[in-house]
Amino acid sequence: MLIRTLSVMRKEFLHIVRDPRTMVVMFLMPVMQLLLLGYTATTDVKHLPTAVLDHDHTPRSRALIDAYRASGYFDIVLVVDSERDLAEAMDRGEVRAGLMIPAGYERALARGEVVKVGFAVDGSDPNVANTALAAAQGVGQAQSVEVIAQAMGGRLEMAPGIEVHPRVWYNPSMESANFMIPGLIGMILQMLAMMLTAMAIVREREQGTMEQLIVTPIRPLELIVGKVAPYVVISFWDLLMVLAVGVWWFGVPINGSVSLLLALSGLFLFTSLGFGILISTVSKTQQEAMMLTYFIMLPAIFLSGYIFPIAAMPPLLQQASKLIPLTYFLTIVRGIVLKGVGLEMLTREVTALAIFGLVVMALAATRFRKRLE
Repeated sequence: MLIRTLSVMRKEFLHIVRDPRTMVVMFLMPVMQLLLLGYTATTDVKHLPTAVLDHDHTPRSRALIDAYRASGYFDIVLVVDSERDLAEAMDRGEVRAGLMIPAGYERALARGEVVKVGFAVDGSDPNVANTALAAAQGVGQAQSVEVIAQAMGGRLEMAPGIEVHPRVWYNPSMESANFMIPGLIGMILQMLAMMLTAMAIVREREQGTMEQLIVTPIRPLELIVGKVAPYVVISFWDLLMVLAVGVWWFGVPINGSVSLLLALSGLFLFTSLGFGILISTVSKTQQEAMMLTYFIMLPAIFLSGYIFPIAAMPPLLQQASKLIPLTYFLTIVRGIVLKGVGLEMLTREVTALAIFGLVVMALAATRFRKRLE
Protein backbone atom coordinates (compact mmCIF):
# COMPACT_ATOMS: atom_id res chain seq x y z
CA MET A 1 0.00 0.00 0.00
CA LEU A 2 2.80 2.41 0.90
CA ILE A 3 4.62 1.72 -2.37
CA ARG A 4 1.48 2.41 -4.42
CA THR A 5 0.84 5.62 -2.48
CA LEU A 6 4.41 6.77 -3.00
CA SER A 7 4.11 6.01 -6.72
CA VAL A 8 1.03 8.23 -6.98
CA MET A 9 2.83 10.98 -5.03
CA ARG A 10 5.83 10.73 -7.37
CA LYS A 11 3.56 10.98 -10.40
CA GLU A 12 1.81 14.05 -8.99
CA PHE A 13 5.11 15.77 -8.18
CA LEU A 14 6.29 15.11 -11.74
CA HIS A 15 3.12 16.75 -13.09
CA ILE A 16 3.77 19.82 -10.92
CA VAL A 17 7.44 20.07 -11.90
CA ARG A 18 6.64 19.74 -15.60
CA ASP A 19 4.15 22.62 -15.48
CA PRO A 20 6.24 25.81 -15.09
CA ARG A 21 3.18 28.08 -14.82
CA THR A 22 1.83 26.15 -11.86
CA MET A 23 5.29 26.19 -10.27
CA VAL A 24 5.47 29.98 -10.58
CA VAL A 25 2.02 30.48 -9.04
CA MET A 26 2.62 28.00 -6.22
CA PHE A 27 6.00 29.29 -5.12
CA LEU A 28 6.02 32.93 -6.21
CA MET A 29 2.55 33.94 -4.99
CA PRO A 30 3.22 33.31 -1.25
CA VAL A 31 6.42 35.37 -1.44
CA MET A 32 4.59 38.14 -3.31
CA GLN A 33 1.78 38.13 -0.75
CA LEU A 34 4.28 38.41 2.10
CA LEU A 35 6.20 41.27 0.48
CA LEU A 36 3.12 43.22 -0.56
CA LEU A 37 1.35 42.81 2.77
CA GLY A 38 4.55 43.56 4.68
CA TYR A 39 4.95 46.92 2.98
CA THR A 40 1.35 47.93 2.25
CA ALA A 41 -0.59 46.66 5.29
CA THR A 42 -0.20 49.88 7.23
CA THR A 43 -2.23 53.00 7.83
CA ASP A 44 0.70 55.04 9.18
CA VAL A 45 0.46 57.78 6.58
CA LYS A 46 3.39 60.15 6.18
CA HIS A 47 4.37 62.77 3.60
CA LEU A 48 0.75 63.57 2.84
CA PRO A 49 0.50 66.12 -0.02
CA THR A 50 -0.71 69.31 1.65
CA ALA A 51 -1.66 72.79 0.47
CA VAL A 52 -1.26 75.98 2.46
CA LEU A 53 -3.62 78.97 2.49
CA ASP A 54 -1.71 81.67 4.38
CA HIS A 55 -3.66 84.90 4.81
CA ASP A 56 -1.11 86.31 7.26
CA HIS A 57 2.32 86.01 5.53
CA THR A 58 4.32 86.78 8.67
CA PRO A 59 7.28 85.09 10.38
CA ARG A 60 4.87 83.48 12.86
CA SER A 61 2.72 81.98 10.12
CA ARG A 62 5.79 80.70 8.27
CA ALA A 63 7.00 79.10 11.50
CA LEU A 64 3.71 77.23 11.79
CA ILE A 65 4.01 76.03 8.18
CA ASP A 66 7.59 74.88 8.87
CA ALA A 67 6.37 72.99 11.93
CA TYR A 68 3.88 71.04 9.81
CA ARG A 69 6.52 70.38 7.18
CA ALA A 70 9.08 69.22 9.77
CA SER A 71 6.65 66.76 11.34
CA GLY A 72 7.13 64.32 8.45
CA TYR A 73 3.39 63.80 8.12
CA PHE A 74 2.77 66.64 5.68
CA ASP A 75 4.58 67.66 2.51
CA ILE A 76 3.75 71.23 1.53
CA VAL A 77 3.38 70.87 -2.24
CA LEU A 78 1.09 73.77 -3.05
CA VAL A 79 0.42 77.33 -1.90
CA VAL A 80 -3.07 78.59 -2.77
CA ASP A 81 -4.69 82.02 -2.62
CA SER A 82 -8.24 81.07 -1.70
CA GLU A 83 -10.32 78.30 -0.22
CA ARG A 84 -11.80 77.70 -3.67
CA ASP A 85 -8.33 77.00 -5.07
CA LEU A 86 -7.76 74.58 -2.19
CA ALA A 87 -11.03 72.77 -2.93
CA GLU A 88 -10.15 72.45 -6.63
CA ALA A 89 -6.70 71.06 -5.81
CA MET A 90 -8.29 68.51 -3.49
CA ASP A 91 -10.89 67.62 -6.13
CA ARG A 92 -8.10 66.91 -8.61
CA GLY A 93 -6.28 64.78 -6.06
CA GLU A 94 -3.21 67.03 -6.03
CA VAL A 95 -3.42 67.40 -2.25
CA ARG A 96 -5.09 65.44 0.52
CA ALA A 97 -5.03 68.14 3.22
CA GLY A 98 -4.96 71.90 3.58
CA LEU A 99 -3.66 74.24 6.29
CA MET A 100 -5.54 77.56 6.54
CA ILE A 101 -3.93 80.37 8.54
CA PRO A 102 -6.19 83.40 9.18
CA ALA A 103 -5.21 87.03 8.63
CA GLY A 104 -3.91 88.73 11.78
CA TYR A 105 -2.46 85.46 13.09
CA GLU A 106 0.79 87.01 14.36
CA ARG A 107 -0.91 90.11 15.81
CA ALA A 108 -3.40 87.95 17.70
CA LEU A 109 -0.60 85.88 19.25
CA ALA A 110 1.23 89.05 20.21
CA ARG A 111 -1.92 90.29 21.98
CA GLY A 112 -2.10 87.04 23.94
CA GLU A 113 -5.17 85.73 22.14
CA VAL A 114 -5.95 82.16 21.19
CA VAL A 115 -5.87 81.83 17.40
CA LYS A 116 -8.04 79.36 15.50
CA VAL A 117 -6.23 77.72 12.59
CA GLY A 118 -8.22 75.75 10.02
CA PHE A 119 -7.20 72.35 8.74
CA ALA A 120 -9.12 70.59 5.96
CA VAL A 121 -8.60 66.94 5.10
CA ASP A 122 -9.93 64.73 2.33
CA GLY A 123 -12.22 62.29 4.16
CA SER A 124 -12.85 59.98 1.18
CA ASP A 125 -10.32 57.59 2.74
CA PRO A 126 -11.13 57.40 6.48
CA ASN A 127 -7.79 55.75 7.33
CA VAL A 128 -5.82 58.62 5.84
CA ALA A 129 -8.19 61.22 7.28
CA ASN A 130 -7.94 59.90 10.85
CA THR A 131 -4.15 59.82 10.73
CA ALA A 132 -3.96 63.29 9.19
CA LEU A 133 -6.34 64.80 11.75
CA ALA A 134 -4.45 63.30 14.68
CA ALA A 135 -1.12 64.51 13.29
CA ALA A 136 -2.52 67.99 12.57
CA GLN A 137 -3.82 68.32 16.13
CA GLY A 138 -0.48 67.11 17.50
CA VAL A 139 1.56 69.60 15.48
CA GLY A 140 -0.80 72.41 16.46
CA GLN A 141 -0.54 71.56 20.17
CA ALA A 142 3.27 71.37 20.00
CA GLN A 143 3.44 74.75 18.28
CA SER A 144 1.01 76.18 20.84
CA VAL A 145 3.23 75.01 23.70
CA GLU A 146 6.21 76.67 22.04
CA VAL A 147 4.36 79.95 21.62
CA ILE A 148 3.19 79.87 25.25
CA ALA A 149 6.73 79.15 26.45
CA GLN A 150 8.00 82.22 24.62
CA ALA A 151 5.26 84.34 26.22
CA MET A 152 5.85 83.23 29.80
CA GLY A 153 7.32 86.62 30.64
CA GLY A 154 3.79 88.01 30.67
CA ARG A 155 0.76 86.88 32.63
CA LEU A 156 0.15 83.15 32.28
CA GLU A 157 -3.61 83.55 31.95
CA MET A 158 -3.01 85.88 29.01
CA ALA A 159 -0.57 83.50 27.28
CA PRO A 160 -1.44 82.98 23.60
CA GLY A 161 -2.20 79.62 22.06
CA ILE A 162 -3.17 77.89 18.83
CA GLU A 163 -6.32 75.89 18.28
CA VAL A 164 -6.52 73.65 15.22
CA HIS A 165 -10.08 73.38 13.94
CA PRO A 166 -10.31 70.34 11.64
CA ARG A 167 -12.80 70.02 8.81
CA VAL A 168 -13.42 66.78 6.94
CA TRP A 169 -14.47 67.21 3.32
CA TYR A 170 -16.42 64.77 1.09
CA ASN A 171 -17.03 62.20 3.85
CA PRO A 172 -17.68 64.19 7.05
CA SER A 173 -18.87 61.18 9.03
CA MET A 174 -15.85 59.19 7.77
CA GLU A 175 -18.02 56.14 7.13
CA SER A 176 -15.87 53.28 5.87
CA ALA A 177 -18.69 52.09 3.59
CA ASN A 178 -18.46 55.36 1.64
CA PHE A 179 -14.85 54.46 0.90
CA MET A 180 -15.11 50.71 0.36
CA ILE A 181 -18.31 50.45 -1.71
CA PRO A 182 -17.03 52.62 -4.60
CA GLY A 183 -13.80 50.61 -4.51
CA LEU A 184 -15.78 47.40 -4.85
CA ILE A 185 -17.11 48.66 -8.18
CA GLY A 186 -13.60 48.61 -9.63
CA MET A 187 -12.73 45.27 -8.05
CA ILE A 188 -15.89 43.55 -9.30
CA LEU A 189 -15.57 44.96 -12.82
CA GLN A 190 -11.95 43.89 -13.18
CA MET A 191 -12.38 40.45 -11.62
CA LEU A 192 -15.49 39.57 -13.64
CA ALA A 193 -14.19 40.92 -16.94
CA MET A 194 -10.81 39.23 -16.67
CA MET A 195 -11.87 35.87 -15.29
CA LEU A 196 -15.07 35.32 -17.26
CA THR A 197 -13.50 36.36 -20.57
CA ALA A 198 -10.37 34.27 -20.09
CA MET A 199 -12.25 31.18 -18.93
CA ALA A 200 -14.87 31.43 -21.68
CA ILE A 201 -12.22 31.39 -24.41
CA VAL A 202 -10.13 28.69 -22.73
CA ARG A 203 -13.27 26.57 -22.24
CA GLU A 204 -13.84 26.61 -26.00
CA ARG A 205 -10.29 25.39 -26.49
CA GLU A 206 -10.64 22.66 -23.83
CA GLN A 207 -13.86 21.35 -25.33
CA GLY A 208 -12.46 21.38 -28.86
CA THR A 209 -15.10 23.79 -30.15
CA MET A 210 -12.58 26.55 -30.89
CA GLU A 211 -11.37 24.63 -33.93
CA GLN A 212 -14.95 24.37 -35.16
CA LEU A 213 -15.32 28.14 -34.89
CA ILE A 214 -12.03 28.71 -36.72
CA VAL A 215 -13.13 26.75 -39.81
CA THR A 216 -16.30 28.83 -40.13
CA PRO A 217 -16.31 32.06 -42.20
CA ILE A 218 -16.24 34.13 -39.00
CA ARG A 219 -13.28 36.51 -38.71
CA PRO A 220 -10.98 36.74 -35.64
CA LEU A 221 -12.28 40.22 -34.71
CA GLU A 222 -15.89 39.05 -34.99
CA LEU A 223 -15.05 36.03 -32.83
CA ILE A 224 -13.46 38.22 -30.15
CA VAL A 225 -16.39 40.66 -30.10
CA GLY A 226 -18.93 37.82 -30.03
CA LYS A 227 -17.18 36.12 -27.11
CA VAL A 228 -16.61 39.32 -25.13
CA ALA A 229 -19.91 41.20 -25.62
CA PRO A 230 -22.04 39.05 -23.25
CA TYR A 231 -19.58 39.63 -20.42
CA VAL A 232 -19.65 43.39 -21.04
CA VAL A 233 -23.42 43.30 -20.50
CA ILE A 234 -23.04 41.12 -17.40
CA SER A 235 -20.34 43.39 -15.93
CA PHE A 236 -22.46 46.52 -16.41
CA TRP A 237 -25.46 44.80 -14.84
CA ASP A 238 -23.32 43.89 -11.82
CA LEU A 239 -22.08 47.48 -11.69
CA LEU A 240 -25.65 48.78 -11.51
CA MET A 241 -26.50 46.25 -8.79
CA VAL A 242 -23.49 47.27 -6.68
CA LEU A 243 -24.43 50.94 -7.05
CA ALA A 244 -28.06 50.24 -6.11
CA VAL A 245 -27.14 48.18 -3.04
CA GLY A 246 -24.53 50.74 -1.99
CA VAL A 247 -27.00 53.63 -2.20
CA TRP A 248 -30.15 52.03 -0.83
CA TRP A 249 -28.69 49.60 1.69
CA PHE A 250 -25.44 51.19 2.86
CA GLY A 251 -26.51 54.80 2.30
CA VAL A 252 -23.53 55.76 0.11
CA PRO A 253 -24.29 59.11 -1.57
CA ILE A 254 -23.57 59.57 -5.28
CA ASN A 255 -22.61 63.21 -5.57
CA GLY A 256 -21.56 63.16 -9.22
CA SER A 257 -22.91 62.15 -12.61
CA VAL A 258 -24.03 58.52 -12.90
CA SER A 259 -23.80 58.70 -16.70
CA LEU A 260 -20.17 59.85 -16.46
CA LEU A 261 -19.46 57.02 -14.03
CA LEU A 262 -20.94 54.46 -16.44
CA ALA A 263 -19.02 55.89 -19.40
CA LEU A 264 -15.67 55.79 -17.61
CA SER A 265 -16.51 52.33 -16.23
CA GLY A 266 -16.80 51.25 -19.87
CA LEU A 267 -13.29 52.57 -20.50
CA PHE A 268 -11.94 50.61 -17.54
CA LEU A 269 -13.87 47.54 -18.68
CA PHE A 270 -12.14 47.81 -22.06
CA THR A 271 -8.77 47.45 -20.31
CA SER A 272 -9.92 44.55 -18.13
CA LEU A 273 -11.31 42.66 -21.12
CA GLY A 274 -7.94 43.06 -22.81
CA PHE A 275 -6.25 41.43 -19.83
CA GLY A 276 -8.80 38.60 -19.98
CA ILE A 277 -8.10 37.92 -23.65
CA LEU A 278 -4.35 38.12 -22.96
CA ILE A 279 -4.67 35.54 -20.18
CA SER A 280 -6.59 33.23 -22.51
CA THR A 281 -3.72 33.23 -25.01
CA VAL A 282 -1.24 31.82 -22.48
CA SER A 283 -3.59 29.48 -20.57
CA LYS A 284 -4.25 25.90 -21.59
CA THR A 285 -6.92 25.08 -18.98
CA GLN A 286 -9.61 26.98 -17.07
CA GLN A 287 -7.80 26.28 -13.81
CA GLU A 288 -4.66 27.88 -15.19
CA ALA A 289 -6.64 30.88 -16.41
CA MET A 290 -8.13 31.31 -12.93
CA MET A 291 -4.71 31.14 -11.27
CA LEU A 292 -3.26 33.71 -13.66
CA THR A 293 -6.23 36.00 -13.00
CA TYR A 294 -5.58 35.85 -9.26
CA PHE A 295 -1.88 36.38 -9.92
CA ILE A 296 -2.67 39.66 -11.71
CA MET A 297 -5.36 40.71 -9.23
CA LEU A 298 -3.10 40.30 -6.20
CA PRO A 299 -0.89 43.35 -6.86
CA ALA A 300 -3.99 45.30 -7.93
CA ILE A 301 -5.72 44.68 -4.59
CA PHE A 302 -2.75 45.74 -2.47
CA LEU A 303 -1.19 48.51 -4.58
CA SER A 304 -4.19 50.31 -6.07
CA GLY A 305 -5.38 51.93 -2.85
CA TYR A 306 -8.42 49.67 -2.63
CA ILE A 307 -7.66 48.65 0.97
CA PHE A 308 -4.44 50.32 2.06
CA PRO A 309 -3.67 54.01 1.37
CA ILE A 310 -1.04 54.57 -1.30
CA ALA A 311 0.36 57.46 0.74
CA ALA A 312 1.40 54.98 3.43
CA MET A 313 3.43 52.81 1.04
CA PRO A 314 7.19 53.05 0.43
CA PRO A 315 8.13 55.33 -2.52
CA LEU A 316 9.00 52.37 -4.77
CA LEU A 317 5.56 50.81 -4.33
CA GLN A 318 3.89 54.19 -4.83
CA GLN A 319 5.57 54.33 -8.23
CA ALA A 320 4.56 50.72 -8.94
CA SER A 321 0.92 51.60 -8.21
CA LYS A 322 0.99 53.91 -11.26
CA LEU A 323 1.40 50.82 -13.48
CA ILE A 324 -1.93 49.37 -12.31
CA PRO A 325 -5.08 50.50 -14.18
CA LEU A 326 -7.25 49.90 -11.11
CA THR A 327 -5.39 52.71 -9.31
CA TYR A 328 -6.70 55.27 -11.78
CA PHE A 329 -10.21 53.86 -11.89
CA LEU A 330 -10.54 53.94 -8.10
CA THR A 331 -9.59 57.62 -8.18
CA ILE A 332 -12.26 58.14 -10.83
CA VAL A 333 -15.07 56.27 -9.11
CA ARG A 334 -14.36 57.72 -5.66
CA GLY A 335 -14.00 61.19 -7.15
CA ILE A 336 -17.40 60.97 -8.87
CA VAL A 337 -19.26 59.22 -6.04
CA LEU A 338 -17.80 61.03 -3.02
CA LYS A 339 -16.53 64.35 -4.38
CA GLY A 340 -18.95 64.88 -7.24
CA VAL A 341 -16.16 65.94 -9.60
CA GLY A 342 -16.60 66.19 -13.37
CA LEU A 343 -14.53 65.02 -16.31
CA GLU A 344 -12.31 68.12 -16.22
CA MET A 345 -10.94 67.04 -12.83
CA LEU A 346 -10.21 63.49 -14.01
CA THR A 347 -8.25 64.20 -17.19
CA ARG A 348 -5.04 62.55 -15.97
CA GLU A 349 -6.79 59.35 -14.86
CA VAL A 350 -8.91 59.09 -18.02
CA THR A 351 -5.84 59.57 -20.23
CA ALA A 352 -3.91 56.89 -18.33
CA LEU A 353 -6.81 54.42 -18.60
CA ALA A 354 -7.18 55.10 -22.33
CA ILE A 355 -3.48 54.42 -22.91
CA PHE A 356 -3.59 51.24 -20.83
CA GLY A 357 -6.70 50.06 -22.68
CA LEU A 358 -5.30 50.64 -26.17
CA VAL A 359 -1.95 48.98 -25.40
CA VAL A 360 -3.39 45.96 -23.59
CA MET A 361 -6.20 45.36 -26.09
CA ALA A 362 -3.85 45.70 -29.08
CA LEU A 363 -1.42 43.21 -27.53
CA ALA A 364 -4.22 40.81 -26.58
CA ALA A 365 -5.87 40.96 -30.02
CA THR A 366 -2.52 40.38 -31.77
CA ARG A 367 -1.69 37.34 -29.64
CA PHE A 368 -5.22 35.98 -29.94
CA ARG A 369 -5.16 36.31 -33.74
CA LYS A 370 -1.80 34.51 -33.92
CA ARG A 371 -3.16 31.78 -31.66
CA LEU A 372 -6.13 31.26 -34.00
CA GLU A 373 -3.85 31.14 -37.02
